[in-house]
Amino acid sequence: MTATSSPSVTDLLHAAVSAVGGSERPGQVTMAEAVAAAIDDGSHLLVQAGTGTGKSLGYLVPALAHGERVVVATATLALQRQLVERDLPRTVDALHPQLRRRPQFAMLKGRSNYLCLHRLHEGVPQDEEEGLFDPLESAAPTSKLGKDLLRLRDWADETESGDRDDLTPGVSDRAWAQVSVTSRECVGASKCAYGAECFAEAARERAKLADVVVTNHALLAIDAIEGAPVLPGHEVLIVDEAHELVSRVTGVATGELTPGQVNRAVRRAAKLVDEKAADALQTAAESFERLMELALPGRLEEIPEDLDHCLMALRDASRTVISSIGNTRDKSLQDEDAVRKQALASVENVHAVAERIVARSEYDVVWYERHDRFGASLRVAPLSVSGLLREKLFSERSVVLTSATLKLGGDFNGVGASLGLAPEGVEGDDLPSWKGVDVGSPFDYPKQGILYVARHLAQPGREGNRTDMLDELAELVEAAGGRTLGLFSSMRAAQAAAEALRGRLDMPILLQGEDTLGELIKNFAGDTRTCLFGTLSLWQGVDVPGPSCQLVVMDRVPFPRPDDPLMSARQRAVEDAGGNGFMSVAATHAALLMAQGAGRLVRASGDRGVVAVLDPRLATARYGSFLRASMPDFWYTTDRNQVRRSLSAIDAAAKAEGK
Repeated sequence: MTATSSPSVTDLLHAAVSAVGGSERPGQVTMAEAVAAAIDDGSHLLVQAGTGTGKSLGYLVPALAHGERVVVATATLALQRQLVERDLPRTVDALHPQLRRRPQFAMLKGRSNYLCLHRLHEGVPQDEEEGLFDPLESAAPTSKLGKDLLRLRDWADETESGDRDDLTPGVSDRAWAQVSVTSRECVGASKCAYGAECFAEAARERAKLADVVVTNHALLAIDAIEGAPVLPGHEVLIVDEAHELVSRVTGVATGELTPGQVNRAVRRAAKLVDEKAADALQTAAESFERLMELALPGRLEEIPEDLDHCLMALRDASRTVISSIGNTRDKSLQDEDAVRKQALASVENVHAVAERIVARSEYDVVWYERHDRFGASLRVAPLSVSGLLREKLFSERSVVLTSATLKLGGDFNGVGASLGLAPEGVEGDDLPSWKGVDVGSPFDYPKQGILYVARHLAQPGREGNRTDMLDELAELVEAAGGRTLGLFSSMRAAQAAAEALRGRLDMPILLQGEDTLGELIKNFAGDTRTCLFGTLSLWQGVDVPGPSCQLVVMDRVPFPRPDDPLMSARQRAVEDAGGNGFMSVAATHAALLMAQGAGRLVRASGDRGVVAVLDPRLATARYGSFLRASMPDFWYTTDRNQVRRSLSAIDAAAKAEGK
């Protein structure tokens, strides 16, 4: 086929949309053309595509037409599965007659997502988790763990992928840990008796042959940060759900030390090194454990002297153990390679985190955290990942970032800055050039939705009983006849609201944590009188079109907690550089969450409803207009009576249709 007769991206999109039984939308065409142009000239693109645009086809069609290898990275499992099981097979079939080739696609995840046959058949190296697992329980086939392990054995014989997400129903993290390894613990395909059948290796081989590789943000971050390439070479990177990228990369770049983890490293290494090396690590671990018992949560602006000494001792003892493990062989050890790799992985992690904290980089933030169940941990995270992303992500390839929420306060520059991009249009030698495109949404937001701000309520304090907010919430839910998704800024607030309303209203109120998220969403969608209350993590995972979700309530503007060590450090760094820390960190964080939260309301062209924010600051504070400009363009009001009437009317209309 000559270049001149190549089908246009518009023709290809038309064929793909017809094949899936959809109808073309102007925003989707604009998006596909913008993505094709960015890929062709090797530039970078940020594209905001509202719910209902059909954005996955908007980037898959130009990606498949391009012909070179493309990596698509997404944040959620649901979207990865949708791409590989539904969108890609249909699109490849639809484009085949015009492209005259059938592009291959594959999914690739981190190694610990795949069943390890070596672990399954040889068992976990014997020093594992003393005291954490009861050996009797582990062995008892009647226990939950025993049943899960028996199921995994049967599944291993029938699965083609070995991918944890293909196992339904799933198993506990504890059971999965018995049959999986991290990349650091893997003995390597060439040394492994099961190397030829390895699921993770097979996935990597499939990815090397594929034209489109679907992966997740975490693996993309590991590929960028750790320097050892996990993903095959690619010309084009498409990041979907791109509003999540910075927090996922930050997560991968965060180091943690806990007493349990350090003690595990000591136990694993003790059998492999001489007594002197083992004792030094044991002593350092004991003093670390004593210090952590006294640790108070919060940022460590300076590393206290006792912690500094302790971390240096851990670092030095770990280094000695690492070099000793490399030099000793012990034929009496069963499955020596696996035992050695597991011990090395544990000790290397302790060494890396201790060394990083002792190095006191001005670009790192260090803090103590306390967890009710897991005790204290010491954590270190980068102050910013923007430099890392600019250098590792944008220098080698054309990058397309897309999401329903990339424009905050009316432009792309806030999200762009967090990704390491200069303001749009600013040119410079080291500055990646990019452009932002908003392709809109097929929905008529001013007609389909109302944004209501409860201006008359008292401003929420840091703590305290918000009885006026609970009264308002109860009245709104009653007017809506249920049909409510309640999004709260903390789990405590969600629990308090569920408790209060269960006592007042005669309708089912589901609460996050009382069942799996999948079950909660199914039950919420299945009964229009039901309400679902949850916290921030729910805001992005709920897709319930139709009359089951006609009221979305947010209890307050979701600013980061004032005592969040990383967010407050980032805010101060912006201020020290002469910027507005509150707007670029706290307000941007809140805007993103509110935009995502408000996006739960209108999921289809027939949806109607109200987003109610029970925090007067959205109407009264100076930053209120920035937050509102980040949300869908709903009809805006602060009139509580008007909103009650609208909710009652929407409820009555749905009931009249028998819903």
